[in-house]
Amino acid sequence: MSNIIAYIILILAVILGTAANGFAKSANGFTLLIPSLLTAITIVGCMFTLSIVMKTIPVGITYASFAGLCIVATSIVGIYKFNQVPSLYSIIGLVFIIIGVLMVNLLEKN
Repeated sequence: MSNIIAYIILILAVILGTAANGFAKSANGFTLLIPSLLTAITIVGCMFTLSIVMKTIPVGITYASFAGLCIVATSIVGIYKFNQVPSLYSIIGLVFIIIGVLMVNLLEKN
C-alpha cells in the first residue's frame, strides 16, 4: 500500500476516533443505548483502520499522528457540539500538538 493511501486511511481512523469520542460523551456514561452502540461500532472501526495503516507507517508515527489529530478534532467537536470553549492556554497547547504531528510526519527520516 502506498503512503498516500495509508494517510487517507489514517484520516478515516481520526474521523472514526473523533466520532467515538463524541458518541461517548452523548452516551452519558453508557446509560443510553444508541450512543453507546455507536461508540462501540466507531471504536472498532477506528482500531481496524489503524491496524491497516500500521502495515505501512511505523506504529509510533501512526499512533502519534492519530492521537494528536484526534485530540484536536475532538476539541473542535467539543466547541461546536457541546459548547466547550477552550482557554487560551488550551488553544496554544493544541497548536503545539499540531506542530508536533507535522514534525513527526514531515521531518521523520525512515
